[in-house]
Amino acid sequence: MRLYHHPQSVNARRAVMTAIHLDAKVDLVFVDLAKGAQRDAAYLRLNPNGKVPVLDDDGFVLWESHAIMQYLADKTPEQTLYPTDIPTRADVNRWLFWSAHHFTPAVGVLNWENMVKKIIGAGDPDPMAVKRGEALVTDCAAILDAHLARKRWVLGEQFTLADYALAAPLMAAVPAKLPVTGFANLTQWFGRVRALDAWKKTE
Repeated sequence: MRLYHHPQSVNARRAVMTAIHLDAKVDLVFVDLAKGAQRDAAYLRLNPNGKVPVLDDDGFVLWESHAIMQYLADKTPEQTLYPTDIPTRADVNRWLFWSAHHFTPAVGVLNWENMVKKIIGAGDPDPMAVKRGEALVTDCAAILDAHLARKRWVLGEQFTLADYALAAPLMAAVPAKLPVTGFANLTQWFGRVRALDAWKKTE
């Protein structure tokens, strides 16, 4: 299997961490986003969205990071990251969808305004966009923080794909100026994720 990624991509990182955790036999392929490699014709044939990550499993091509996480887990015998018990799996799926549709897009606003714009020379942060992003992230962080009260991991005592999915957007919390430091439960949980080998190996 080949996993196309970029180390600064939130979406790619959650897929790479999953592969590392599962000891999946994947070859990591660096996609140079700064040079526009994601817009090359060959790459667009893999992913017409022009984004990372992409998984190529002997000709079966899959994009969307959360789908890749699920696929890698399903390919791994006796794994526990993606439980097979139907209610527990549904709970994991709930947080994966929330990550994809709420938390990651909210963080993305501030990533762009406070960090990426500076890197690519796209001008100063837009105050209105920053205000909107801060409100979105704060709302999401409050939900996650309340959920994590008295929980070690997102599903309680069991570490799952949900933890990698939700931790990945926090990788640039400082340069993106994410308003999350006041949420104690979230901060403690994120510290536990950062202590994991898969997180350290993708820093």
